[in-house]
Amino acid sequence: MEYRNIAIIAHVDHGKTTLVDGLLKQTLKLGHGEEIAERAMDSNDLEKERGITILAKNTAVEYNGVKINIVDTPGHADFGGEVERVLGMVDGALVLVDAAEGPMPQTRFVLRKAIELGLKPIVVINKIDRQDARPEEVVNLTFDLMAELGANDDQLDFPILYAIAREGKAFRDLSNPQDDMHELFEMVLEQIPAPKVDLEAPFQMLVTNLDYSEYLGRIVLGRVQRGTVKKGEFVQLMHKDGTMTKSRVVQPFTHMGLRRIEVDQVGAGDIVALAGIEDAQIGETVADLADPEALPIITVDEPTVSMIFQPNTSPFAGKEGKYVTSRHINDRLKREVMTNVSLKVEEIRPDEFKVSGRGELHLSILLETMRREGYEVQVGAPQVIIREIDGEKHEPIEHLVIDVPEHHASTVIGVLGARKGQMVNMEPQGTRTRVEFKIPSRALFGFRTQFLSMTQGEGIMSHIFDGYAPWAGDLKTRQNGSLVSMEDGVAFAYSIWKLQDRGSFFIDAGQDVYVGMIVGENAREQDMNVNVCKNKKLTNVRSSGADEALTLIPPKRMSLEDALEYISDDELVELTPQSIRLRKKILNPSFRK
Repeated sequence: MEYRNIAIIAHVDHGKTTLVDGLLKQTLKLGHGEEIAERAMDSNDLEKERGITILAKNTAVEYNGVKINIVDTPGHADFGGEVERVLGMVDGALVLVDAAEGPMPQTRFVLRKAIELGLKPIVVINKIDRQDARPEEVVNLTFDLMAELGANDDQLDFPILYAIAREGKAFRDLSNPQDDMHELFEMVLEQIPAPKVDLEAPFQMLVTNLDYSEYLGRIVLGRVQRGTVKKGEFVQLMHKDGTMTKSRVVQPFTHMGLRRIEVDQVGAGDIVALAGIEDAQIGETVADLADPEALPIITVDEPTVSMIFQPNTSPFAGKEGKYVTSRHINDRLKREVMTNVSLKVEEIRPDEFKVSGRGELHLSILLETMRREGYEVQVGAPQVIIREIDGEKHEPIEHLVIDVPEHHASTVIGVLGARKGQMVNMEPQGTRTRVEFKIPSRALFGFRTQFLSMTQGEGIMSHIFDGYAPWAGDLKTRQNGSLVSMEDGVAFAYSIWKLQDRGSFFIDAGQDVYVGMIVGENAREQDMNVNVCKNKKLTNVRSSGADEALTLIPPKRMSLEDALEYISDDELVELTPQSIRLRKKILNPSFRK
């Protein structure tokens, strides 16, 4: 069988997963008895809720007798490790660009990786039905970006398609729109090179992803570089340290649509799954038993942000979670590192783990997943990872792109300037302005919430790691102190009402609180200890008008990301399956002074 292997790469929200839906619907014609749900590739709960892709996943479709393996990749910079490891499995890429927004930071990041690997790009200008679409201009911007990233002549001579992925349409000519995607399939067959296949050579496959089945144990996924392997055949698993383990392929699988199909044999050029190879890690090679040869190990960019994970030590510890000890947390983090290649875990003390990742979102998705699995954990504020270069302290820098209504631009530029941001480009786009900055990663902690309130929710911001630069000096990102409970007990509406003019609250009346728990944000810079457990004193003489109606301002609901952005260095976020609480590291107020 002939194969084509392609990845779909783009910035977040430019329509990758929706495009895969369209491809699946049209080739399966639902004749395989499968109902394709919307955003079918976003399979886990968090992806469905947030509408983002977190894990790279592959599917396959058949067109004119050719099997096309498609890998859907995440669009967020924080999940760049997912993108880096899967690009090695493919020979070409569909580069999706929004017809209005044009190439964004993540487009630049994945394009750079694809160009370095010599992949053939097909540019798809999506969402051409938007009112503010400017397809011709976006094609020119994409060409400029590729030239800037050092694309060769063959890559710069890229074919172009125009698409409305949501309606399942893709076509070559703007003046001659089509109702389906057959022109996209034709172009993939024409333009993407078929993998070089040698079925007679000794078997060789690089493990690029791992899965787990209740019945079959660990399943390894990857592209077969050469040779074939049969069901029941013995192979060598070549570890990163040079040692080898003899393993047996219990069951090979290939993909079609959203299903894995059991087969007796898989061969070169296809993206496959093998069950039975128990100790495999991502980046290791599965090779022929008689003639084993290792493939180069996958390398991914280093993490830039770290957090300290600890078991929960608050007075409410163990009340809501199932897994509460440091041993549970340690085992869970070890499991995560096996599949999450861009994550690093160091054990600082038996009950303290330093977890490093690509960004706040990368680490918060891990925390949210653990919380849903029943873990209780407390984490400190995110810290950037500092490097020593030529005896000087260097810190990670981000390339930030903001797109705001014209009248908000000067305010945002002023705030970013105060956070040590350097403006590198500014261009008006109709009634909006697009501004680009180079800014220290730590300056963006806590900025998103402030940015959305400054632009009244109309601003769009996205950023991507851009390398290391000399330390920019001290930064003050948080203006307000915290309101900290000084009593254990239940919060009363009366005491919250009395304290409302001092700041904004994060808790409701009737909620349990403990000494040292952060219950709100102070209107001033310093922290303030408050007693929210004090009720109104009742007397036996009362005039009819003495009871005032208590009107409480609704509390500010903190999401996990909001909480991580809010806390300062002496504060922690306490996570349980049911609650997100903020607390001081040192609970006792007299020890904190």
